[in-house]
Amino acid sequence: MMRRPASEPTESTIYRIVVRGELSHRYRQAFEGMTLAAGEGETAITGPVVDQAQLHGLLDRVVDLGLELISVNPSRDPTPPAPAARTGG
Repeated sequence: MMRRPASEPTESTIYRIVVRGELSHRYRQAFEGMTLAAGEGETAITGPVVDQAQLHGLLDRVVDLGLELISVNPSRDPTPPAPAARTGG
């Protein structure tokens, strides 16, 4: 496997991390660089992640804050996805 030189920029992947509960604005600093969208009892934390180490750091932060993780979804789409709409059922 060929590695990129350290000087080359790495391509980031947009991740959407969903946690239970509607997080207040005070959590924005904990997830700096990410967008928080709360609604319907959940919060989507969305933004670019450059590598697995950064992703693990974000997930460690979720655990450290005592948040309940619902899902983690990657996307190469540069526009963050909107929070998923739920249908009654």
